[in-house]
Amino acid sequence: MPASLGILTGLAAEARLARPLGHVLAGGGEAAGAAAAAERLVAEGATALLSFGLAGGLDPALAPGAIVVPRAVLAGGRRYPCDPVLLDALGGASVETLLGGAAVAATVAEKVQLRAASGAAAVDLESGALAEVAARHGLPFAALRAVCDPAGRDLPDLALTALDAQGRIGLRRSLASLLAQPRQVPALFALARDAAIARRALVRRVREFRGRLLVG
Repeated sequence: MPASLGILTGLAAEARLARPLGHVLAGGGEAAGAAAAAERLVAEGATALLSFGLAGGLDPALAPGAIVVPRAVLAGGRRYPCDPVLLDALGGASVETLLGGAAVAATVAEKVQLRAASGAAAVDLESGALAEVAARHGLPFAALRAVCDPAGRDLPDLALTALDAQGRIGLRRSLASLLAQPRQVPALFALARDAAIARRALVRRVREFRGRLLVG
């Protein structure tokens, strides 16, 4: 098992959950930031890479909190197989593919379209960038994600506009979004509930697999 695991998340809150496993950087919740953060992990000495955090469900069978450990990541029309040793350390693959998206899949219609085009079980904005960086540097990689927003639910606008470049929620942007669209409050409560379920699932996995992923 590699002695230096570099972990890429989208959000600062996800990074805090992953710290027991290795060195963590947040990509800011967008694909370009994820690519830069993944390259920085390599520059700082990572010998293996892990994509960690929340994901959007594409498979309707995946409920909030469902753990997604893919056998491969799809990005830019290419399939990147995950490292079998890392997969074993994570308890084995739970789905066949995870889609590395270029933008947030905000609506049910978008999720249906992505599912039909890719066959992927879930989507996030970091795993594709991480897979591409790992392939470029010849490093093993894997992904550990938990479904936050299921395939059958739209995301409220605030979830798309509140993040800053460091993956933190901006209070001013959040308040502005709520004032402009107060009807999104119920959807925000549902998202917060599901995000809490997903975070608890990730915490359980971190506790369970910490010893397998950390060596030396």
